Amino acid sequence: MTFAKKTALAALLSTTLLSPAMAQDLTIGRASEQSSIDPQFSRTGNNQMTSTMFFDRLVSFDENLQVSPGLAESWETEDENTWLIHLRPDVTFHDGSALTADDVIYSLERADEVPNSPAPYTDMVSSVAAMEKVDDLTVKITTNAPNPALMEDIGRVFILSKAATEGRTSEDFATGAAVGTGPYVFGEWKPGETLTMTAYDGYWGPKPTFKDVEIRYISNDAARVAALLSGAVDVIDAVPPQDVARLDATDGMHVFSTPSGRVIYLGLSMRFDEAPGVTDLNGAPLAANPFKDVRVRKAISLMIDRELIVDRILGGSGVPAGQLVPEALGGYNPEVPADTPDIEKAKALLAEAGYPEGFGITVYSSNDRFPGDGDLAQALGQMLTRGGLKVNGVEALPYSVYSKAASAGDYGAFVFSLGASTPTSAPNLQSLLHTYDKDAGKGAFNRVRFSSPEFDAALADALQEFDTEARLKKLRDVTAMVFDEQPIVPLYWQKVHWGLKDGLIIDAGLSEQTLPQKVSAE
Repeated sequence: MTFAKKTALAALLSTTLLSPAMAQDLTIGRASEQSSIDPQFSRTGNNQMTSTMFFDRLVSFDENLQVSPGLAESWETEDENTWLIHLRPDVTFHDGSALTADDVIYSLERADEVPNSPAPYTDMVSSVAAMEKVDDLTVKITTNAPNPALMEDIGRVFILSKAATEGRTSEDFATGAAVGTGPYVFGEWKPGETLTMTAYDGYWGPKPTFKDVEIRYISNDAARVAALLSGAVDVIDAVPPQDVARLDATDGMHVFSTPSGRVIYLGLSMRFDEAPGVTDLNGAPLAANPFKDVRVRKAISLMIDRELIVDRILGGSGVPAGQLVPEALGGYNPEVPADTPDIEKAKALLAEAGYPEGFGITVYSSNDRFPGDGDLAQALGQMLTRGGLKVNGVEALPYSVYSKAASAGDYGAFVFSLGASTPTSAPNLQSLLHTYDKDAGKGAFNRVRFSSPEFDAALADALQEFDTEARLKKLRDVTAMVFDEQPIVPLYWQKVHWGLKDGLIIDAGLSEQTLPQKVSAE
């Protein structure tokens, strides 16, 4: 920031930003909207972001996804299968009622019972065999197997008021059931437009800077940037990479950027004998699903120039990926690099698999989930064409439509993403790559239906290891094992950007969340 810009900023702060009127209000322009106010309806990032404003969890995750006490003040193990969780005293819900062990047990029991959830919390509570109320502030949990990451798992489940929500539906949360312990009290949600909230005076944690907050949902990138430039909003997220330099050079504006833990990947569905959108060279459905052959999956990975995607489409706002989590998180394996493009080897693998002339493919993607997703799909189509496939089309759809269809298995080759929300790769490995098992709560996000009993067993062993260093080594080993089979095609980890008025700062990191309680004055 130049000296002149700093001087102007100081004058602004002295007269406006820190005045009582300005401190009362904050308006945020957000790219993505939640599908429900019910914090247990969906584990998708946009839903979790909204829920974190109104509800708390047993543990807190900082900007680097490290764990610290939340509603649980402390915890210890009696043995490998028995945990005692001590709740923070004097925590109240927004209706003034006290948080008790009954609310925690109810919330954890409900987490895998929410009807029609597109992304349930089932795998977060799958290791819980029994729960017992010891007293109002103590819960005993027995696991069905040793689970050293129990607090990271159940710590991702939002805690509800049993009295306010028992017997209520997800739809009821927008009309009175959204009673949490979080920093903000739910106001009103106008789908497709706005979400309002007011700071909770009785919040147990750090008090937010701004009292009254309005979230405006602006999915169009240009419109969101224009809203910041015009002064209609104070903060925006998902700044398109091509606008970062311009915003940062604009008087009165600045950009905050950080790497994220979100991996963007290409899924190649193995769930059906015929892959949707995959054809022979004449356009007829291909009788055998080519994605069930690891050689085809590896060939497609070798067709993709990740560096080119990061440089040309993202303007440098990404890091090429060959696995699920970035280097900052436990379980990252430096010996599993991102593939570099090798067209000749890709064509040779296709020929070995029985497709010397390739086959037809349609690439599907969202067009409003993350910056450049539609452009990414077009680039992938061009790269797969050069790699020897016949690309019949590229279809980019609104995320609200696209995500449901992707989860239902409607696409053969599709772009999707998964954000990291814990200190290690373990939850992502289990939810994205473990064999899908709805009853056991595993593979909840395994839309491609990859399955490897050897990987499942090795992951289970890693998850039961209490020694931290040994567990991380096992996670690195299972990462190498599973990506030898190319279950998905990782593309890159996002680098994310926020645009803010000068005088405002945001505390954000790998979680990539845009939270009003994390916005403050410099």
